[in-house]
Amino acid sequence: MMTTTADHQTAISDYFRLDEDLTPEEIGIRDKVREFAEQRVLPVINAYWERAEFPAELLPPLAELGIIGTTIQGYGCPGMSRKAAGMVAREMARADGSLNTFLGIHSNLCMGALNILGSAEQRERWLPALARIEKTGAFALTEPDHGSDSVALETQARRDGDQWVINGHKRWIGNGHVADVIVLFARNTEDGNVNAFVVEKDDDGRYPAGYSPTVITGKVGKRAILQADIVIEEMRLPASSRLEGCHSFRDVSRVLQATRGGAAWEAVGHAMAAFEIAADYAQTRIQFGKPIASYQLVQSRLANMLSELTTMQLLCTRMAELADRGQLTVAQASMVKMATAQKGKWICNEARDLLGGNGLLLENHVIRHMTDMEVVSTYEGTDSMQALIVGRDITGISAFN
Repeated sequence: MMTTTADHQTAISDYFRLDEDLTPEEIGIRDKVREFAEQRVLPVINAYWERAEFPAELLPPLAELGIIGTTIQGYGCPGMSRKAAGMVAREMARADGSLNTFLGIHSNLCMGALNILGSAEQRERWLPALARIEKTGAFALTEPDHGSDSVALETQARRDGDQWVINGHKRWIGNGHVADVIVLFARNTEDGNVNAFVVEKDDDGRYPAGYSPTVITGKVGKRAILQADIVIEEMRLPASSRLEGCHSFRDVSRVLQATRGGAAWEAVGHAMAAFEIAADYAQTRIQFGKPIASYQLVQSRLANMLSELTTMQLLCTRMAELADRGQLTVAQASMVKMATAQKGKWICNEARDLLGGNGLLLENHVIRHMTDMEVVSTYEGTDSMQALIVGRDITGISAFN
């Protein structure tokens, strides 16, 4: 069978042949997510992105892939390796960041929080339906005044008999306006510690009284996944809604550390797509009578893009290996997230520039990857915050409280 230009670029973008070390199971996961992304996501995503609408039509076939819950064992989840989970994020992001963000919110943050912080009974109560995407999830931590310093969150929960009463304000909560199951964090007024609660829709699809979400508009990245601004006033939840394993922000950090690797793998996916698009374009775009790939400046740019991409892939591969051994530290995860976000943004910017004016068109996809990478560099910890975490590990001195 003849090798197409696209096939060649896909092979070139794995320049150090790292995928050859994947297990058969990991290859199978990579390939079925790649097929879904290419055949189901790419043909429709630009229209959804331009309209700022979520492609809900893709959820039923997404559920059939059997990837929801990634590394979680049991409850209908696949219990895959960290590297396999990385393949899910990488391959989905190669097609689209918005749908990958849905997976990060639903499958990693929401389900991950329930798995890590919930009791056995609570896990059984919520995880199976989420694994089948019969219900969708969200993760409500960030507040209008507390992003990087989310440890200082102000949303409060007070106990009132057999109920919890919650007041506060959440912002940038992906899926927070439509999710069936929302893990929400609030400070217990009795001891000042952060607790986790589950907000559920009732059988009629209504949220508890006092939960008022509004979709944030005007975004220029991740436009096909919607975030909510949520005002919470005297919302009452049953005592059983509090996740039994969350006693302080340290427990929240356990969830964030477990999921941070997904953002790094997503950056790899965006960078791979941008590089492949740029390399293909350079060989087909004719200027001054020959393809621009024949010019020294273009070849130099492509070589440097590939070098940075390969570094990203090596970092993520090693991160997954350490995580599966239980040896990955917070600072190591922060370094990988910081480096991949910086390099991914640069590669996407280079690709956009190399395509010239055509790089601004959605039909060429690269502008979507570029603006989505702006989001990746911000969520799950900005580059600056990741640098301070690594800096603290280097010096033993914390530059932030």
